[in-house]
Amino acid sequence: MRIAFVGAGRLATHLAQALATQGHDIVEVYSRTMDSASSLASKLNAKAVNSLSDLTTDAEVYIVAVKDAALKDLIPALCKGREEAVFLHTAGSMPMTVFQGHAHHYGVLYPMQTFSKERPVDFACIPVFIEGSDERAQEVAGELARSVSRQVTVLSSEDRRHLHLAAVFACNFANHCYQLAAQVLERHGLPFSVMQPLIDETAAKVHEIPPYEAQTGPAVRYDENVINAQLQLLADQPEAQRVYEIMSQSIHYTHTHPKEQQ
Repeated sequence: MRIAFVGAGRLATHLAQALATQGHDIVEVYSRTMDSASSLASKLNAKAVNSLSDLTTDAEVYIVAVKDAALKDLIPALCKGREEAVFLHTAGSMPMTVFQGHAHHYGVLYPMQTFSKERPVDFACIPVFIEGSDERAQEVAGELARSVSRQVTVLSSEDRRHLHLAAVFACNFANHCYQLAAQVLERHGLPFSVMQPLIDETAAKVHEIPPYEAQTGPAVRYDENVINAQLQLLADQPEAQRVYEIMSQSIHYTHTHPKEQQ
């Protein structure tokens, strides 16, 4: 398919390259800055543009991979004169209907993964969730998704919102906890690498047992001696202290009210 990418960030970089590897023709890349557009376009033998008025009007598909806040403002100008193409956004929390009234065929192609430009990923293992406003949009989204991933699921906008919420807990919040741990270690001259075997085992366990059963630590039994002592260690870091306290309370509540978690 002839595809134009709108956005040149981390997700766009990985998705565009995965699609190109599978034989799709990435014809243009748009970004607000020419440097960003050119950086990705050069990897795809595509044209770079930094003005929507210069973006091709004859692509079959426009994949929009921009910040949620920019999506609504960008769509009217993007769709004008291109209404018959298929428009797909890649956002976890934005509804498919953000295109409504601007395009005839639209949908979602959401790869649920964390991306860094410098770190390669195996796209075939990434779950991709799709949705289409009509048969054509759903067929296009499905064809593109299946060309790069072995795990493709049709999912409504409402269910995708909850999927994205779960991903924030599992990825973004977990990574922030790594950062808090790194700060504690750094203050005492210890490298973050000492945590990596523990992190790896924690992640490996939930491939085999539910997170509820995998939970360990002082908060499960609410060992107040340990909890209070560690809160005191964080006395000069009030934000980290607050996170520790809230997380401990949440863990303990979850394990004393198991039926509420079902």
